[in-house]
Amino acid sequence: MFSHGKGTVIIFLFLAGVINYLDRSALSIAAPFIKDDLSLSATEMGIIFSSFSVGYAIFNFLGGMASDRYGAKLTLFVAMIVWSLFSGALVLAVGFVSMIIIRVLFGMGEGPLSATISKMVNNWFPPNQRASVIGLTNSGTPLGGAISGPIVGFIAITYGWRVSFIAIMIIGIIWAIFWWKFVKEKPASSIQQANAESAAALEKSAAGRKLKLTFYLKQKTVLFTAFAFFAYNYILFFFLTWFPSYLVDARGLSVKDMSIVTVIPWVLGFIGLALGGFVSDFFSKKFANKGVLFSRKLVLVTCLFLSAVCIGLAGMVTTTVGAVSLVALSVFFLYLTGAIYWAIVNDVVDQNNVGSVGGFMHFLANTAGIIGPTVTGYLVDTSGTYTAAFLLAGGLAVFASLAVIRFVRPIVKPA
Repeated sequence: MFSHGKGTVIIFLFLAGVINYLDRSALSIAAPFIKDDLSLSATEMGIIFSSFSVGYAIFNFLGGMASDRYGAKLTLFVAMIVWSLFSGALVLAVGFVSMIIIRVLFGMGEGPLSATISKMVNNWFPPNQRASVIGLTNSGTPLGGAISGPIVGFIAITYGWRVSFIAIMIIGIIWAIFWWKFVKEKPASSIQQANAESAAALEKSAAGRKLKLTFYLKQKTVLFTAFAFFAYNYILFFFLTWFPSYLVDARGLSVKDMSIVTVIPWVLGFIGLALGGFVSDFFSKKFANKGVLFSRKLVLVTCLFLSAVCIGLAGMVTTTVGAVSLVALSVFFLYLTGAIYWAIVNDVVDQNNVGSVGGFMHFLANTAGIIGPTVTGYLVDTSGTYTAAFLLAGGLAVFASLAVIRFVRPIVKPA
């Protein structure tokens, strides 16, 4: 898995995920300062959180298409430069409107990340390793979330919240320079690998005929995998955007204590995401007679349901320890499914379309990031508590688990 330059690819993709969530979660850590500094209400802060996903969701799809057309290396290089610059540009915000504009542009920059990771893994690794590698590389994202609390919290308290965004901008630009210099689009043996993968793709498509992108975009397996990913992202964005404010507002923690406590769920999430792909690949071998999709669904349905139960209960417990513990468990089970959505796409889609289909699925899933934070802000403003927001996040994931059982099936190719 780590030979012939593959280890370098894994390390760089892992670090890209760390930087991605360090940048993305910085706003939620700095939110109490920003909210006071710019005189924003909870509803306005929720809209700002959601505005990120407007640009992000659109460029999930466009970024996936770009990775198929221009290559994953170039697409991710440009994406990192753009999102780093607009992360730093947040220091220029003077109010509600300017925050929204900058966050939309920032989201556009981050949008291509997951689809380009999936494409890069498809280029470099054989099918029996892809879920494991996707889980391992994507596990950098919760690690980025974990370190953002102490880093951004310390800088914000010591030097002001604006300085923290300049620091993480510089980190992203440095990564992009090294990525362009040291990483190749495909391994040196790409010709032999491409021949083998082309043969496999021909066997999967009817009569050796290449299937159009539109064929996959209409498939229930793709659409309901995207719905499960939507529920995953609804919980994730609830945690990513509002959990720090919940700890301060509802649990009475100081910003310093909050920035430390938020590390706990992120660490469990890192473990879950790193293990999730390996768990899925293990079950795919164990239940080889039932087909690879069965093992993917087994992990996805079980863990997404457990995550739903934990997040729902977290909204009803009366102690801070209980709430943090249940949220941490929810994030752990949630992240165990994190590689599965991408693995399903890699399993059922031919190589020429895997970036585009993955990007389309990610686009649908990340509409949760547009809807969820704003709905949460509204519920907090109208009810005065976070309980309804917790229950809504859990209910969506339960419903999505049932939908996966019913509708995610092997794709039947046309004759």
